[in-house]
Amino acid sequence: MPDHNILIIEDSPTMRQLIAFALKRIKGVRIVEASDGVDGLKKLSAERFDLIFTDINMPIMDGLKLVSLVRNDSNYKTIPIVVITTEGAQEDRERALALGADDYITKPIQPTKILDVARSLLKI
Repeated sequence: MPDHNILIIEDSPTMRQLIAFALKRIKGVRIVEASDGVDGLKKLSAERFDLIFTDINMPIMDGLKLVSLVRNDSNYKTIPIVVITTEGAQEDRERALALGADDYITKPIQPTKILDVARSLLKI
């Protein structure tokens, strides 16, 4: 049994890899990847997660829509969500936090920042 299940929702395989690579430095972590918001929700409904990383700009369903759906669902509303946004998108950041995201990371992503945010939200 992993200590922590983390869901990464990001349409870019390269970005997913980068985030997963950083998170794998945390002991006892299991990572599940999803390629868009719809895929992410499907994975959420299948198992329990301790933390969600989601990109904002994705096809089919964007990260902001995903955050609001997760926050409005009593099964998931306590799961910490980290939003990944392109630098300088101040309004995306504000909307994400207003919708209930716990933190945000700007691209280009720094692995140390991912680790710090994950550790703080997972309380490790």
